[in-house]
Formats: sequence, structure tokens, C-alpha cells
Amino acid sequence: MDQRTATFQQHRRRLFGIAYRMLGSPAEADDVLQDAWLRWNESDTDSLRTPEAWLVTVTTRLAIDRLRALRAEREHYTGFWLPEPLVEAADEDTPHALLERADQVSVALLRLLEQLAPHERAAFVLRQVFDVDYPDLAAMLGKTEAACRQLVHRAGERVRAARPAQVVDPLEHQRLLEAFAAAATRGDLAGLRDLMAPDAQLVSDGGGKVRAFGHLLQGGQRLAQLYYATFLRLGAGVRYQPVRVNGQPGLARWIDGELESVQAFEVQAGRIAAVFVQRNPDKLARVRAHLSQAGGPARLEQ
Repeated sequence: MDQRTATFQQHRRRLFGIAYRMLGSPAEADDVLQDAWLRWNESDTDSLRTPEAWLVTVTTRLAIDRLRALRAEREHYTGFWLPEPLVEAADEDTPHALLERADQVSVALLRLLEQLAPHERAAFVLRQVFDVDYPDLAAMLGKTEAACRQLVHRAGERVRAARPAQVVDPLEHQRLLEAFAAAATRGDLAGLRDLMAPDAQLVSDGGGKVRAFGHLLQGGQRLAQLYYATFLRLGAGVRYQPVRVNGQPGLARWIDGELESVQAFEVQAGRIAAVFVQRNPDKLARVRAHLSQAGGPARLEQ
């Protein structure tokens, strides 16, 4: 590996993190990184004092341009749009996997970031997630420091207004989902209801490819009845696999041995406050391949 390639690979994880948080799609993020690599490969890197800053700047600007195009496409998306999740089996807790998850952003937050303008989103991601200093942020976005501070402030206000400030213990989150999966598997309607917040919500993304709710489902009782109805209809054909969804405890649901959905959960005050169900088969392709290689639902029979 030559020095130019080694330098790019050294920063690839961070560049992918920026692009994914900007676009909500691993495939789109990979495309941005490919374009960034081509520009890097064609540039005069010998004169660069800080290659990382150059790479982050190019990746960010490419992601902004790509996001502008995607926003037009997503305006015509069928039903709710949810990001394509980054999923790994729950037992993949190697030191490397833990490091990879350290700065991941939840599905709930990525959905909120969709409401931000491209430059707002870039400023928020670079500052709040990657802790980029304002002078560097201004250079990367081609704006003044004052303008960048305003972008970050405005984006932060919008995110805080829609997202609870409560920090949930990962172990509590995991135990809650284990109890939820057990109740859903045995058809325990009362148990499901007790685990749901009274005002819990469910958002599902089918992308027009499979059936999904075209409206927001609200109410813990209603959501409990939904999972109970799935048990009544499919019984032992349903399996819930503990997974990590964007670094947080989540569930993969398998029906008759096929991956049907990936479900991310937002927890508040010890109960499930929101469920984000990704059913779009195009957005599950990578997940299906990864989990199938890792054992899929077969591990649940062991």
C-alpha cells in the first residue's frame, strides 16, 4: 500500500461516519467516499500540511451536494423515510466493534437531522459529533465562524426541541428490549403493554416495496396490540434477534427464516417511547447479508 492510499485508509472510518450521518445511507456514504478518493488520488497531496482536514472538507462538501439531490428524491418517497441502519449482531462486542460504535448516532437522531438544511446538518454533525473547532468548521464549510456558530445553535435548538435530553443506561435499554422480545414471542399482551409508554409511537418505512403504515401509530396500548396480533397470526414463525442498531440495542425480526424488519427503540423513564421499524427490502439488503453470515435466526434456536 503506497503512502497516499495508507493516508486515506487511516481516515476512512471518520470520513464514512461524516458521510453516513449526512446522508443516512451506507451506500450513499460509500459513493461519497469513492468520489473523495478520486479527488484525493488526483490532488497534489505533497503540499498539504493537514491531509485529514483536506479529506474531511472534501467529504463534507460532496455530502452536502449529494444531500441536496437526495432531498428532492425523498420528497416523493412513499410513506415515512427512515435511515438505512447500521446493524451488527449483539454478540459482536469485540474491542474493535465497541470502538466503531463509540460515535454512532441513533436512528431517532438521524431522522431528526433530516429536518435540517444541508449546511445546518453538516455544521451540527461536525461540531457536535466530531468536535471540530469553529475555525476549522468555517474553513470546511466556506463560511465565517459567526455563521457556523449560528448554524450549530439553530440546529441544536431544533434537535433539542424534538429529542429528549435523558441519557439511558445501555444495560437498562438492553434489559428492556430483552423483556419486550420475550413478551412478543410468547404473546404476553399485558407484558407488552406494561413495557410501552402510554404515548409511545411507531414509525415504519416500507419504501413502497412492502406494506408499512402510512401514518404514525400512537399509544402504548395500540402498539402492544399490534405485536400481540403478529403473535396470533404467525406464532412460532416469528423470531426476535437482539442486535445493535446504530450502536444501540435493537431487534431484528425474522419471519419464517426471512429477515422482515430491523427495529430501533427510543427509551424514556424505563419504558419504550418510540419504535422505528425499517422494512424496506432495499435498506435491509446489507443487514440481511451480514446477519445471515453471522448465523441469523438459527442462533436463536441454540
